[in-house]
Amino acid sequence: MGKQKFSGLMDKVYFISGLGADKRVFKYLDLSFCEPVYIDWIEARAGETLAQYATRLREFIPEEAPVIVGLSLGGMIATEMAKQDAKVKSIIISSNKIASEFPRHLKVFRHFPFHKAIPGAALKKYQKVYTSIFGVKDPEQKKLIYQIVADSDMKFVKWAITAILRWDNNVIPPNLVHIHGTADRLLPYKRAKIDYIIEGGSHVMTLDKADQLSVIVKQLVLSYRKELV
Repeated sequence: MGKQKFSGLMDKVYFISGLGADKRVFKYLDLSFCEPVYIDWIEARAGETLAQYATRLREFIPEEAPVIVGLSLGGMIATEMAKQDAKVKSIIISSNKIASEFPRHLKVFRHFPFHKAIPGAALKKYQKVYTSIFGVKDPEQKKLIYQIVADSDMKFVKWAITAILRWDNNVIPPNLVHIHGTADRLLPYKRAKIDYIIEGGSHVMTLDKADQLSVIVKQLVLSYRKELV
């Protein structure tokens, strides 16, 4: 096929949220330069890997050469999509590209999967723990995280945690850009090779560093589109 052609309308950019989250985590971003399309999570199959899940989720993105923005778990899914299709352009935020980028203490849970024994309802009770781990300080942003946790599908969350812990990817696709914050407590930036570092950005810097992040994402998306014209 030849190069993809675009109309005068704004181009679509596909967004995949983090673990147990939804499009609300992107609400503070300035996306006036594109038509954002938020990809909803689909039900995971028993024993499904992140790569297998990414293959199925990709079916919900009809564009031949899409730009995909993934946050945290969404970034890992976007990494797998970029691996599977060279035409995909993935931008990952507060995420990891390969297994070696995970902190050592998280790797321990591969052998001791305590999360499986905790009832889903109990996992929802630790909202303050989540905001602390994510580095959320603003009261309104904390409230948003509380709402997202309350609405989360805990069956999916448990599957995702297991799939993340078992993720053994060691290939960094060239069609991917990694953005990370220096204040990410969950996935420390020093363990990864980062393309764009945002000073003070937390794990959910789509909330607390939305202005800076919006500028970078816009620059990347527009540069990708120029390549296709």
